Amino acid sequence: MRSTRKAAIVILSTTLSIGMLAACSSSKPAKSAAKDGKVKLTIVSLKPGSEKAAIATFNEQVKQFEDKNPNIDLVPKEYEWKATTFAAQLAGGTLPEVFTIPFTDGKTLIQRKQLADLTSQVKALPYAPNFNPKVLDAAQDTNGNIFGIPYAAYGIGLQYNRTLFKQAGLDPDKPPTTWDEIRADAKQIADKTGKAGYAQMTQNGTGGWMLTTLTYALGGRMEQTSGDKVTASVNNVQTKAALQKLHDMRWGDNSMGSNFLLDWGGMNQAFAAGKVGMYMGGSDVYTSLVQQNKINPADYGLAALPLDSSADAGILGGGTLAVVSAKASQAQKDAAVKWIDFYYMRKLTEQSAATLDAKTLADGKQPVGTPALPIFDKATLDKANSWIASYINVPLPQMKSFTDGVFSQTLVAEPAKNTQELYGALDPVVQAVLSNKNADIGKLLDKANTDIQNILNRS
Repeated sequence: MRSTRKAAIVILSTTLSIGMLAACSSSKPAKSAAKDGKVKLTIVSLKPGSEKAAIATFNEQVKQFEDKNPNIDLVPKEYEWKATTFAAQLAGGTLPEVFTIPFTDGKTLIQRKQLADLTSQVKALPYAPNFNPKVLDAAQDTNGNIFGIPYAAYGIGLQYNRTLFKQAGLDPDKPPTTWDEIRADAKQIADKTGKAGYAQMTQNGTGGWMLTTLTYALGGRMEQTSGDKVTASVNNVQTKAALQKLHDMRWGDNSMGSNFLLDWGGMNQAFAAGKVGMYMGGSDVYTSLVQQNKINPADYGLAALPLDSSADAGILGGGTLAVVSAKASQAQKDAAVKWIDFYYMRKLTEQSAATLDAKTLADGKQPVGTPALPIFDKATLDKANSWIASYINVPLPQMKSFTDGVFSQTLVAEPAKNTQELYGALDPVVQAVLSNKNADIGKLLDKANTDIQNILNRS
């Protein structure tokens, strides 16, 4: 994501609500080779382990598409984006023809010629001129050719469990608005309920991702760019302060529980099970919490992430590209963009498509109206939300702090270069601080900074 301000929110390169929109092989049985001139296209559907109702709803959307496009044969395939496995899946040819990636992966995969050029297909879409250019940039090469379609964007917020707040004697309608309040509320939750008042992701790149998020909230940055030169700066004052906050909550307050090896999936599972009072996560995570973790909607709360008073403080934003394998044929590329347009995009730009999508989801008891940030502009997003207002079934009043506050916050891009490697190098730093009371934060960050700079120098 890039740094932008106020209602004109701009998302640049960013990381995924980690693993958004993956696929499930059980969602639809694989078909034999296409016959009668049909184009066979493998696509991602939902994550493995999605509930049956979610799978059935996705199947209905596949059917709707195939009814409109009888010459295309869709084959949903299992897929979940993870930093630790994605490269091997891509190199091994096990991904479907249509898959999804974080904004931050776009430039790298384009340079490696691992994505199909979709320029002509995307430019033929009626809404192509309306993309925020800084959003579309994540899918473009230096010549402006287009290798993917941005379809989802989010900002990091404070996820909190309203039930644990009540049990701890806190008001769930007044979530914390400063990091001092987060610390105090976390301790109160831990003391009163025995659960982790606040928890932090630490594994599979998520430790670095969330440490970067907290650094941004305090006004720091993990990389500095001057022309073509990128310099690692993870050993900055704000990152040290971020780790000290975590250290003090862990060792001084004993408010972070006992599991310090959580990744995105593990954190969501623990949160939905009522074991975590608060954690940082993407504004779009409610959908996954329902589909994969069966969260009780009454438990859920989403607040704006507290920011330091520094002028540079901001929230980390993220987003996802729908892309196509470089090995896809011309016919498959054409079919792929039709599917991406149908499933991901038209609900953002056409009222009839928006209402059909919302009705299908609502009929399947799937979330409708989870908070998102604009792919085009805020006015377009607001219009799309107005089309589906009668179908919205997520607890928006319980997300009011976020939806009221996010558009007045600065949205900051993820580190622009070697993002995933940077995150991975910071995972052990976060783990060390949470598992070793005497961990030397300065030395840990100095070593990580050297390691990351070596990676930057080699790329």
